[in-house]
Amino acid sequence: MAVITVDFTSISIMKRTTFRIILPIDWNWASSPYEKEIKPFKTLYLLHGIFGDSSDWIMNTEIERYASQHQIAVVMPSGDNSFYLDNEIRNDNYGKYIGEELVAYTRKLFPLSTKREDTFIGGLSMGGYGAIRNGLKYSETFGAIIGLSSALVNYVVPETDNETDFFIRRRSYFESIFGDLTKLTESDKNPDALIMKLIESKKKIPKIYMACGTEDDLIGVGRHFRDFLTDHKITHKYTEAPGVHDWIFWNTYIQDALQWLEE
Repeated sequence: MAVITVDFTSISIMKRTTFRIILPIDWNWASSPYEKEIKPFKTLYLLHGIFGDSSDWIMNTEIERYASQHQIAVVMPSGDNSFYLDNEIRNDNYGKYIGEELVAYTRKLFPLSTKREDTFIGGLSMGGYGAIRNGLKYSETFGAIIGLSSALVNYVVPETDNETDFFIRRRSYFESIFGDLTKLTESDKNPDALIMKLIESKKKIPKIYMACGTEDDLIGVGRHFRDFLTDHKITHKYTEAPGVHDWIFWNTYIQDALQWLEE
């Protein structure tokens, strides 16, 4: 098992940034470790939630052990509080960074499969939204999407205002992320719109895994998206279970999601 931290300058977000990668390379010490051929790994690009960074999944879950069990590489970037979207005003193109640059960069550095069916994207909360949006936006790259307690706030932010002390729930904050909220429903920042576009163009839609705790405040938007997927006959697995918005739930269901990928 190798856990590597990489610092590099991203063109998409115009700054130095960090990602971590887990490579499940286990040598057989009974023979020379250099004799073992390393085949390209299936890869999961795994996104953190708001206020997090590239270390979150390693610090708070057993993702290293799960990666070894399932023989899958896991790439964990830092996404700031961007919802993994492009911001044309600041030139912070986190969507392009996740969907294009990071995939290309990691494939050049490490033995990762370049096949769509071997390339996945997942995340929790803000990262769950980012995984769903970018998995659909870059559907020719990603074959499957994992969203845990996904912050699909696109359904509710057009109705928000600034009457709250918590800045990440203010309309002004959401405008800085999503732009003109009156145009959000029809934009590529709305997963529903992305799916409809893929259906109309008869392109492949990644299969989707979703899980959310029944005591999580985001359960409502998760059910809304589940119903949309069901209505449009999109291949998906949806799981609800007792739980809140915490690492206990995410540690449990990232393991279930990895099992689902194998199935």
